[in-house]
Amino acid sequence: MLSGQKHLVKCRCVLQQYKKLKDPPNHQFVVFSIIDSDVVKHKHAQCTNCGVIHRVTEISRSDIVAKEAMSTIVTIDDIKQSIPQRLADLLEVNKCDLPSWELAQFILENKRWGEFVVLTTERDGNTTQGKYVSILSETMFKVETFTREEVLS
Repeated sequence: MLSGQKHLVKCRCVLQQYKKLKDPPNHQFVVFSIIDSDVVKHKHAQCTNCGVIHRVTEISRSDIVAKEAMSTIVTIDDIKQSIPQRLADLLEVNKCDLPSWELAQFILENKRWGEFVVLTTERDGNTTQGKYVSILSETMFKVETFTREEVLS
């Protein structure tokens, strides 16, 4: 069965604001992967901080590739050409990242009507609010909001 998932991949780089820490955390960035019968389809992704190329091999797992750039990595501009203009406009206005564009394309190509792409999220204390677009058909999209309260124990 074919499915898609956004997940984190760890890079070897460190964000600037953490460099002075004694043991700074490695940067993590979001990628979108296609999973076919529990096997992740291998792909290349570029770190959003340092630009290093990763070969994504499993959920949350990658190997660094010895190349600085790859012209075969899909870009937002590539995806923009293959999805409806109204959906592309929504993703663009909300400044969605590449994995969100890939998810939208996956939903459309696989006719997974009713699935959604998160457009924005904001956190205020223990409340997370956001906006998402449900993809109902090739031409019908519905923007909705959500609020999630974090339960503190």
